[in-house]
Amino acid sequence: MVGGVLFTVEKPKGTFMSFPRNVLRFYSSQGLFCENAYFKWDHLCDQLANNLPSRFLHVSMTAKSYAVKELDGIQYADSGKAQSGIPVLLLHGMMGDISNWESVFEPLSKAGYRVICPILPVYTLPIRKANLQGVVDFVVDFTNRIGVQRAVVAGNSLGGHVAALYAIQFPERVEGLILSGASGIYEVEMSTSIMRRKDRDYLRPRVEKTFFDPIHCTEALLDDVIEIINNRDKAIRLIRFARSVEDTPVVQDLHRIKAPTALIWGKNDEITPPDVATTFHAGIEDSELHWIDRCGHVPMLEQPEAFCSFFVQFLSRVAETKAV
Repeated sequence: MVGGVLFTVEKPKGTFMSFPRNVLRFYSSQGLFCENAYFKWDHLCDQLANNLPSRFLHVSMTAKSYAVKELDGIQYADSGKAQSGIPVLLLHGMMGDISNWESVFEPLSKAGYRVICPILPVYTLPIRKANLQGVVDFVVDFTNRIGVQRAVVAGNSLGGHVAALYAIQFPERVEGLILSGASGIYEVEMSTSIMRRKDRDYLRPRVEKTFFDPIHCTEALLDDVIEIINNRDKAIRLIRFARSVEDTPVVQDLHRIKAPTALIWGKNDEITPPDVATTFHAGIEDSELHWIDRCGHVPMLEQPEAFCSFFVQFLSRVAETKAV
């Protein structure tokens, strides 16, 4: 999904796969379109039809299903209406953004949920606050500002770590919890090693570990990582966050999570491997664990249909429990 457009391409032999935003950043780098610009719909369709490689036989597009808003300098995506009475708060990972969750907005909105995803201040927090607690404090402040005192909170990677800490520290604000590839137990190849290397050949296999299918590790995604590494302010903050992740385990506090919890995990996750998921499952009393095959660290990007199915089913169970 780029600029609110979901691209599904048909590969040879009639198989289909959904490409995440970073795949299409390549076309932006070639001057075909700019992912952050606003387009006339017909012009964007023409650009894509004329410029996608010929081996991609089919492009299906769905209209943007969320609005990007700004409140007191905080940008966030907002979609749907809370017909169920339970808003959903999404928290992205350390190098992520709203685009990581784009596959989730439409199915959750259609199911009757308000879905909110702020851009976490990973690159903008003051240096001394560039740590997990700084982001937890941000989430409290942000939800207060938008008037959401209680929500189902979902987090991936660092966002999952933040979500777990939020549920531990503020149980009264968490209706339900969804963790996917969450840090907090341990991570393999945490980003401090990546931050100190700018060699493309060194970075590629490490970035590929994010996914089960390395096709998702595009040249454009590597460009993004290299840009971050070359940006001193960003790199310093990311190193501090990586150290904060290592220094802030949650395993001893999992019993304090009282909200019903769904663990939706890539079975092939090499960054937070399956035993991380089983540790969360064992430590959180009211938890359920769902595996997604052929899937790495970011299920909402690699296997969005399976991920959203588990997500919506869990929300339905939370709503039913609340109604009793």
